[in-house]
Amino acid sequence: MVQLGWDTVVTTPKSAAGRRTITLDAETVTVLKSWRHRQRQERLKAGQAWVESGRVFTHPDGTGLHPGWVSALFTRIAAEADLPPISLHGLRHGAASLSLAAGVDVKVVSAELGHSTTSFTQDTYQSVFPDVAKAAAEATAALVPLKARTGG
Repeated sequence: MVQLGWDTVVTTPKSAAGRRTITLDAETVTVLKSWRHRQRQERLKAGQAWVESGRVFTHPDGTGLHPGWVSALFTRIAAEADLPPISLHGLRHGAASLSLAAGVDVKVVSAELGHSTTSFTQDTYQSVFPDVAKAAAEATAALVPLKARTGG
């Protein structure tokens, strides 16, 4: 989905890498199944007024949510929760960085993001978190015998 001004257009992804299956964790799958159940109930309640948009997240009548509306809602919820300002796209960066920091292979992260090269993923998303940098320093130091490090 692409936003052009305030209009939205459903189109094909920019590249072949953009066509992909996204793997979700079990907790997210559970939340989405619960949402699907709620949406089915909304569909029954709406009856003939239901609009089949094919979208996962909709208004109670099935019409699609406008990306700008979703972004504004997200910004408001984050502010009300006293979280630092971040955009929905910023969450993509954060998720990619956290995956890499958790030790997920860069090829997997790159595929999940729809990138055609791992170098782009690393250059764009790989941030070094302080805990990760500390662990790397400790792991590197552990390779050098203690006597060599202490001069003894």
